[in-house]
Amino acid sequence: EKLTISEPSNAYDFGQVINVVNANKDKVACADLLTITDPKKLPVLLSNKLEVETFVIFIQSLEHYVLGKDPSLVYQHLFYLSKAERFKVVLGLLSKNEKEQVQQLFDLLAENQNQYSSEDLESLKKVYEL
Repeated sequence: EKLTISEPSNAYDFGQVINVVNANKDKVACADLLTITDPKKLPVLLSNKLEVETFVIFIQSLEHYVLGKDPSLVYQHLFYLSKAERFKVVLGLLSKNEKEQVQQLFDLLAENQNQYSSEDLESLKKVYEL
């Protein structure tokens, strides 16, 4: 059954949706959530709750369901995700395979460039330690 997503107004609501998304490994619902969520609000909505599982499903959802429609939204989400509390901690906990998924998303972003420069993308890659 498809999860209906409405824009979360606070960190608690956002966390509730993320819990359901993670429990069901629902990348489509996660993509819907990221599509209706203002990227600038991501650090506040995530609060101090960013975990590897959430980070990975964000990366997979952005790659498979958002990139083809709106590459600049993917870039913005990656940019603001890097401002979230626990971002560096989560980066350090990623497996080799998970890091490769992040690299793959950046490679695809480079191929679909539009509203961000290759310099911007390169500097963001450094933030992601790629």
